[in-house]
Amino acid sequence: MDPVGQDINLNSPNKGLGPTGGVDSLSGVSMEGGATGVAAVNTLPPGLTEEEAEELYSELGKVEEEINTLRQVLLAKEKHSADLKRKLGLSPLNELKQNITKGWQDVQTSNAYKKTSETLSVAGQKTTAAFSTMGTALSRKLGDMRNSPTFKSFEDKVGNIKYMVVGPRGNGEAVQSPTETTNPVQDNAPF
Repeated sequence: MDPVGQDINLNSPNKGLGPTGGVDSLSGVSMEGGATGVAAVNTLPPGLTEEEAEELYSELGKVEEEINTLRQVLLAKEKHSADLKRKLGLSPLNELKQNITKGWQDVQTSNAYKKTSETLSVAGQKTTAAFSTMGTALSRKLGDMRNSPTFKSFEDKVGNIKYMVVGPRGNGEAVQSPTETTNPVQDNAPF
């Protein structure tokens, strides 16, 4: 018996019959006795004779039997496929990786991706050029500012304060401040 408990041989006279031996699990219709018992219990739809109802119930039983058989065949095929994949060393994780890789390749070859990539590339180039221009202008402005008399005066004052705090170097040599070439440091300096 297979896992579902039914014979999956399509040529078998017992195909689709469950372990109970004659009741279709989906319809509840007895296969040996036909559908007359069910039809007698249920009321017939208007315009349908008993013979037509029996014929439809019989056809319904056959279709449901075929559905069960196909389900069993599909389960057997899926099991066989899983066994082959296991023997080949294909795990679900490997399949997922392959699917993701294939999907990414499909995305990269799509027109939307190509257009977006080109647009972002152009935008990146323009941004780089803008930053370069801004950096050059900023560098030029800082250079101009450093050469200005205000900055020179500020630099001299900071140098004098450093000289007053640090004093001469510890190796015995007296180090002069950058502005103290001939003028000694005054005690009443503004800083």
